[in-house]
Amino acid sequence: MKWRVLVDNRTNDGTSQTEHGLAILLETEKHRVLLDTGASDMLIGNAECLGLDLGTVDYVFVSHGHSDHAGGLRYFMEMNQTAKVIVSPDAISGKFYSKRRCLHSITTEWPEIPAERLLTIEHSGWVADDLYVIARIPQVHPIPKGNQYLFVQDVDGEYIQDDFRHELALYTDGLLFTGCAHSGLENILAACPYPVKTVVGGFHLLDGHETEEELLALAQRLSSHYPNTQFYTSHCTGDSAFDILKSVMGGKMNGFGGGIMNYAL
Repeated sequence: MKWRVLVDNRTNDGTSQTEHGLAILLETEKHRVLLDTGASDMLIGNAECLGLDLGTVDYVFVSHGHSDHAGGLRYFMEMNQTAKVIVSPDAISGKFYSKRRCLHSITTEWPEIPAERLLTIEHSGWVADDLYVIARIPQVHPIPKGNQYLFVQDVDGEYIQDDFRHELALYTDGLLFTGCAHSGLENILAACPYPVKTVVGGFHLLDGHETEEELLALAQRLSSHYPNTQFYTSHCTGDSAFDILKSVMGGKMNGFGGGIMNYAL
């Protein structure tokens, strides 16, 4: 199994364009899965530069409704006519906003998805023989403080705090994809019923939100509770937050970015 970053805030080698978004191409023994789609059509151009054929993707997994993860879906579906879309119905129906810096919409412009291609997920379970989706993640452990700026608009037009019922995580053969981990990295790990060798995704640990002490404590818990797990993060994990985590976790905490590099499990 291997994965390559198509879209991220960061690049490893300058071969890929960057944007505030995330898209990863995952290849298992049985499937080619697009994990999120970035914010725009950038994943299409980056895939072409990397010599990757997105027409052969058979599943698209959309971790949540925010446009930096689902905004590229409509461009992908214009060039791939067969891939099934795995998503929460709350992601499609929700109207999402951020109040960070100023109020602005982060709602996705969804394409029309044919019923035979749409897999709406409300409960955890297998969607294929090697793809397990985790839904309605219990928030027992701390959630990212950056969530305080994120809202949904209700039917009356009021802005209410997002509880991230629209967020999904995906597990396959030891790899756990977290999307943005708005529900909290520890909560997603606790909700996964299978052994996790590798965690991949954003952790939504924005610089200047969690204190250094909180990040150090998180790193110590991850090291203690998941001693055999490797962590890979970028996108919504801040540089300072990453450095603090790595100062405790060492080689267990790794960064990623767009480019030609293949990551293997």
